[in-house]
Amino acid sequence: MKKKQWQGWGPSEQAEQHYLIQPRTLAGGGDIQHVSEFLRASGWRDKSKAGGPLHMESPDRTLRVAYDPYVLPGGWTIHGRTDGVGGEWAAHLGRQTPVEIVAGLTDALTSPRSAHAPNVWAPLKEQEWEMGFRGEHYMATSPDGTAWMQYHQSPDGLAMWWTGAKDQQGNGWTANFTPNTPLHLVEAFSAELAGPDPVMRPRGRVPMSAQIRTWSVSVKPSQLSAWQQARVTAARAATWARNSARSSRPRTSTRPYAPAGGARTHR
Repeated sequence: MKKKQWQGWGPSEQAEQHYLIQPRTLAGGGDIQHVSEFLRASGWRDKSKAGGPLHMESPDRTLRVAYDPYVLPGGWTIHGRTDGVGGEWAAHLGRQTPVEIVAGLTDALTSPRSAHAPNVWAPLKEQEWEMGFRGEHYMATSPDGTAWMQYHQSPDGLAMWWTGAKDQQGNGWTANFTPNTPLHLVEAFSAELAGPDPVMRPRGRVPMSAQIRTWSVSVKPSQLSAWQQARVTAARAATWARNSARSSRPRTSTRPYAPAGGARTHR
């Protein structure tokens, strides 16, 4: 295990031990506020009950994100509703899905859809995942063999994405997306799934796995707070920009004629 020391802080604050973990797919669940605080800063409503599961709702009430650790198997449920063909869709992510990977999907819920056609396999190919058919299903596997993304069709012809990660001890998680889940959301998820950067976990929250590599780092609370605040600030700025753009659009409807000076006709 390697050890790094973060430099440049004042003497008044006590550093705490954390660990950088690779691959990120086996880092464990993490702090759910990584997801919820970004959504809150993006204008989502927190519908959670005190002491209960997390339940967030989009401003237009068409999207919901929930995390429930109190039921089996527990984990994340993302639910959406669209107009026209497709109707409702859902994604179910296991409890140990790293929040950084969950956020790939949930962050994308707050952003306008790109004009480019989505390609779920592109981020995986960029990170040199092995791809090919396994029987009737197309599958991508990470270079170390611990994570996968699979596209398969049920006997009745419905397509489904199935993904996850597992170590040699059987620890890990799985996730699935219903057939009508918007592809740009699955692509955003796959980009974080294949992300090469390590993720950080505090001491005591590092999984016991022979397949992970760890680096010990000393981090001060103010540094952690600054990183978290930067993410929240980015969400608020993006939300403000979108709202400003909407309010500055020219009106398409014609206003009724009103006399200069606001005079009214009396009967």
